[in-house]
Amino acid sequence: MHIEADSHTVLAGLIAHKRVIKLMGNMFEITAVSDSTEYANACIDTAITEISRIENLLTTFNENSQTALINRNAGIAPVKVDKEIFDIIERSIRISELTQGAFDITYGSIDKRFWNFDVNMIALPSAETAKQMVRLINYKNIILDKSESTVFLREAGMRIGFGGIGKGYAAERAKYVMKQMGLESGVVNASGDLTAWGAQPDGKAWTIGIADPNLKQQIFSYLNITGLAIATSGNYEKYAVVDGKKYSHTIDPKTGFPVSGIKSTTIICPNAEIADAMATPVTVMGVEVGLDLVNKMKDIACIIIDDHDNLYTSKNIRIR
Repeated sequence: MHIEADSHTVLAGLIAHKRVIKLMGNMFEITAVSDSTEYANACIDTAITEISRIENLLTTFNENSQTALINRNAGIAPVKVDKEIFDIIERSIRISELTQGAFDITYGSIDKRFWNFDVNMIALPSAETAKQMVRLINYKNIILDKSESTVFLREAGMRIGFGGIGKGYAAERAKYVMKQMGLESGVVNASGDLTAWGAQPDGKAWTIGIADPNLKQQIFSYLNITGLAIATSGNYEKYAVVDGKKYSHTIDPKTGFPVSGIKSTTIICPNAEIADAMATPVTVMGVEVGLDLVNKMKDIACIIIDDHDNLYTSKNIRIR
């Protein structure tokens, strides 16, 4: 995903100030449009502080995080958590229900020997092995108690992780804190999960370029978006070829096998968290079922490119 911003034509000295930083294991590009470098940098600093806070909240790599505590107590006891963590888990479960389990924040022991998605992956595991690896993936085994603000993972060995929703949530929160500071125009791009508001320095809407899945340096379509968020899930960066067939790094939680058939899914909607969370399950569900779901939802659009380079869109979008 590429942001096109023309910084040469500016209105009243407005400039798009940008900073790229690695957070949450991903590259974040944060843009603030202002005629004041000092103010723009202060807004970007605030956004980075907020993203770092969310990273500490959601990470599974820090043993002291609430997420790690939930995972350590799987099958043992409920864990009391902050409202923010409770709410994001509750929203995640709602998306799991909506997508019939194609989106799921739970995981168990996915064996890296089978799913390394590099040149060494020359065979798929047996159906039994795959099924065994995903037996702990089941969002229905997350037990929430709202009155106590506790989270309990019913099965020992279960884990939760926010890889499918965390970047979008962080982008949305970064936008929120920058707007709270009065910033009227900006972009938060979390490695392709991005949200944009306001206008470019020349007064035009932000333009998003959607990468061609076959040639990721090339753009196949441009969209003008302001007040919208975009997320793309694709197999063009991480995949394996087994017996001439391309398999995405995305695993179907029901079968344990990587999905095939779709090269990229792009979700466009007003909220970066929802865009992030919906891109993968639509890929898992496939073209027909995925588009059918999106078409039933309000304020959400979708672009899908299948393995044969056919382009599909939801009813509410037109691609030129």
